[in-house]
Amino acid sequence: MDRRYFLKSSGIGLASFGLMSVAPEFLHQFANAAVVNPAGKKKTLITIFQRGAVDGLNMVVPHGESEYYNIRRNIAIPKPNQNGGALDLDGFFGLHPTMTAFQPLWKNNQMAIIHCTGAPDNTRSHFDAQDYMEAATPLNKGTRDGWLNRVMQGMEAKGASPFRSVSMTPQLPRSLYGKVPSIAMTNLNDFSIQAGAYTQSVQGGFEGIYQQVTNKNDTLGETGKETFEAVNFLKRANPSQYKPENGAQYPASALGNSLRQFAQLIKAGVGLEVGFAEAGGWDTHVNEGSSTGQLANLLRDFSQAIAAFVADLGQKMDDVVILTMSEFGRTARENGNRGTDHGHANAIFVIGNEVKGGKVYGDWAGLKPSQLFEGRDLNVTTDYRDVFGEVAYKYMASKDLTKLFPNYSTSPSNFRGFLG
Repeated sequence: MDRRYFLKSSGIGLASFGLMSVAPEFLHQFANAAVVNPAGKKKTLITIFQRGAVDGLNMVVPHGESEYYNIRRNIAIPKPNQNGGALDLDGFFGLHPTMTAFQPLWKNNQMAIIHCTGAPDNTRSHFDAQDYMEAATPLNKGTRDGWLNRVMQGMEAKGASPFRSVSMTPQLPRSLYGKVPSIAMTNLNDFSIQAGAYTQSVQGGFEGIYQQVTNKNDTLGETGKETFEAVNFLKRANPSQYKPENGAQYPASALGNSLRQFAQLIKAGVGLEVGFAEAGGWDTHVNEGSSTGQLANLLRDFSQAIAAFVADLGQKMDDVVILTMSEFGRTARENGNRGTDHGHANAIFVIGNEVKGGKVYGDWAGLKPSQLFEGRDLNVTTDYRDVFGEVAYKYMASKDLTKLFPNYSTSPSNFRGFLG
């Protein structure tokens, strides 16, 4: 990658990947960008990575598939209208019963689901699968940049903001590696800045860096001030006093906090175009649970956090799309510990006012032994790159699919049609 920006502790970290001597060049990239684009609305893509491989079969339940109940005697979600039953979607699929927060999104056609998604690689390594997915180049570990960074490389950058690409994580995710500068942060309330190869603290924070650099090299001039005015503008938005709107109630979790802060950034008008958040804990090998238990608690938080974000933004969701993903699914059959092991295909949610929702997209692969991948997993019928590609191409206007997905042949004819 060309440059990395990451956070230490609870502030914004903007650290160059190299020595402090490269800081002026790094600052130039931000200083030459406009703080806000007043000419028109920005489209924003919020991606959420469910790290650890969520059990897509208990998240989006194929309750119309009899084999599902044969191979999951202890952990299957009961049929709709039974005690602890799935929340029916279309007569065949249903949501996990703790995901009631998603029901209004489904009924309002704001949520689409693409089932049986995945990649042609058969890895069951979390590390490899996450790396492949975030680079969107399965079986190729040599890709330097992430797919979200390539999306931005393929977009018009005129009027881009220093806050164009933000990850609510302690360090920059693989998805955002690349030429387009990105910021990683966990707390909008603290604007402590650290920079350099060893992340030394810089006295005076963001303004301190600016002063130190401009004292040595005044070529930043007036444009450099615009970047720091963006930070001050966000400070004046007073994140600590933020009040969600429209009755939105974010859960007190890492994901809830991340999405609440993304709502603040969007409302503050700082020019956010790509946001990245993550939620962990999905590696449910033991005592996964059914309608209650380990997975149930995670899915409740996941759905409530996203639903709160949608409610909080209200009409601003006209210009926001949420895309969820997980590195792979889990075994079709439960294991001896009443859990599930590393699998293959999974389910993706796409949420927004421009989504053609209220539908489960994709070809159902089936759960009979002859239909399973390697005799154990749900088969892939939609390559996740075609899902990513539809969002990038139709929503983010990143039109060069060849550069977006190296060594993969995709086109609008491969898209599932969940976006207009």
